[in-house]
Amino acid sequence: MTKADAARSILGIPLFTELMDELEQTAVDRAVHAQPTDHEARQAHLAQVRAIRDLRSRITILSTEDQVKERKKAPA
Repeated sequence: MTKADAARSILGIPLFTELMDELEQTAVDRAVHAQPTDHEARQAHLAQVRAIRDLRSRITILSTEDQVKERKKAPA
C-alpha cells in the first residue's frame, strides 16, 4: 500500500471526517467564546484549528500524490 492509498483510505473513513469536523468546530467555538481579554486562549484555540486544517490538507495532498507523479511522467 502506498502513502497515497493509505491517505485515500483515511479520507474514506466517515468516522475520521466526523471527528475532524467535531474537533475543528469545538476549537472554533472555544475561540469565539473566549473572554475578550483572554488572548492566549483564543490564540491556542485558533492554533488547534490551523493544525486540524493542516492535517486534513496534508492527507488530501498525499492522497493525490500518485496522480501528480503520473502527470509528471507523461510526455509533453
